[in-house]
Amino acid sequence: MQLNGSEILVQCLLEQGVDTIFGYPGGAILNIYDALYKHSNQIRHILTSHEQGASHAADGYARATGKVGVCMATSGPGATNLVTGIATAYMDSIPIVAITANVGVSLLGKDSFQEVDIAGVTMPITKYNFIVKDVTKLADTVRRAFKIARSGRPGPVLIDITKDVTSNVTEYEKKEINTEIKRAVYSADKDIDKAVKMINAAKKPFVLVGGGCILSNASDELREFVGKINAPVADTLMGKGAFDGESELYTGMAGMHGTKATNLGITQCDLLIAIGARFSDRVIGNAKTFAKNAKILHIDIDQAEINKNIKTNASLIGDVKAVLKVFNSKLESVKHPEWIAEIKALKEKYPLAYPKGALCGPYVIEKIYEATKGDAIICTDVGQHQMWAAQFYNYKNPRSFLTSGGLGTMGYGLGAAIGAKTARPDKAVFNIAGDGCFRMNLNELATASRYNIPVIEVVLNNKVLGMVRQWQTLFYGQRYSATVLDDKVDFVKTAEGLGVKGIRVTKPEEVESAINEALNAGGPVVIDVQIDSDDKVFPMVAPGASISDCFTQEDLDAKLGD
Repeated sequence: MQLNGSEILVQCLLEQGVDTIFGYPGGAILNIYDALYKHSNQIRHILTSHEQGASHAADGYARATGKVGVCMATSGPGATNLVTGIATAYMDSIPIVAITANVGVSLLGKDSFQEVDIAGVTMPITKYNFIVKDVTKLADTVRRAFKIARSGRPGPVLIDITKDVTSNVTEYEKKEINTEIKRAVYSADKDIDKAVKMINAAKKPFVLVGGGCILSNASDELREFVGKINAPVADTLMGKGAFDGESELYTGMAGMHGTKATNLGITQCDLLIAIGARFSDRVIGNAKTFAKNAKILHIDIDQAEINKNIKTNASLIGDVKAVLKVFNSKLESVKHPEWIAEIKALKEKYPLAYPKGALCGPYVIEKIYEATKGDAIICTDVGQHQMWAAQFYNYKNPRSFLTSGGLGTMGYGLGAAIGAKTARPDKAVFNIAGDGCFRMNLNELATASRYNIPVIEVVLNNKVLGMVRQWQTLFYGQRYSATVLDDKVDFVKTAEGLGVKGIRVTKPEEVESAINEALNAGGPVVIDVQIDSDDKVFPMVAPGASISDCFTQEDLDAKLGD
């Protein structure tokens, strides 16, 4: 049938099973929005307050579901406002397709109104990108973009469509799209056999779980694998929920703000099995001393990650789910009682702790955990609150912790929460934020209010840029340069002005009732929790130090006492 480019785009989105788009219109993309209007009963469009909010919402939708998230913006500043969200998705391997419209082909390269080379701008932060200048190539380009976004190591793809293509007409033929992902092991049998021998020979195996386990939907296979080899399990920030955080074998997060039990366990193990993790600097600390007593087996879908940050003794390339299935078919069940007892002793000796009786971030996170029974989707922005949310909420299931791990994007969380709640209306969705981050995305409360999306924004308000202040306290001689936010902004009144219920919490005994009130509100809520400006995240590893040198406030106090 003969359709214009905008109609072809919408039909191709329907082929892919797209049911929600987050975006913001403008002149160059008007034809596409006109086509969307005609299909509003098939594809829901969420008008965000800012294009960056749209890109984060598409990201949150993708993380919460495993499907490809879609965002849309017009040319020029509309397109560039997507960039931070695209980069966030790229760093964390999240499948999104960003659709932008550009000026007509005849106006390209002439500094036309609202023209920008968005394909050039986003080249380093996309898995692939396209500019479509011929309507006859549009349908195949869209199909290819979605396939690229979801296959292999997932990631963002951008499609830039010139305005004339959105109105030009050509023949469209519907295709049935298979969205199933091919899951394969690419390493040779001899490499698999070598890995199996390493695992069988280990006396002190330790498993480090990364975001790849979640992206490949490998939680069931991971649970079986861990049960067979009887090993303790830690996760990276991106791996939370891949393995049950309530399991006796779980030791907590690894790295700069990981638990002492995890960091010491990694240091003492004789085999570290890293599954779908990329050994980021925040996880490994000093690379020369990381897992210094261990052989390292690295499993990843991306060959480029092998030996990039940490030298390995063996590696397997393939989808984590497929690799673990092979392992589970080859491995016999073993027990390591002495090693497990050693790790249990570390967990008992070095539990996560915070000042009891104080209104502080960890206390609030624990109360959210109790109220939701660990069954909520927790989004975060970036900073101290992010680390507390990672430490003090036990994630039992994958796709329940959504955070910007690689890029560390302040302002990510509220958009992501809107995307997650839109995708998973059956789940309670919280965004844990700091006041600094909340200032960067509070405009998206208007989006939540407009559509009555019942997300719960918990602002741990310490009136400073908390994580930066923590570093200034510990490493910069308490010179608090540009980190104090103690002004006259009232977040409760701001929320109410944007059509959202606001609750202020100033005492520990008010936390539980505020959370329950928010859960039963039936709409978006902001809980403004007033905490101390000098609260810190512990344990901590100093930059450049070994993860075994993680310290707490008690360690600092003891050192000062000496």
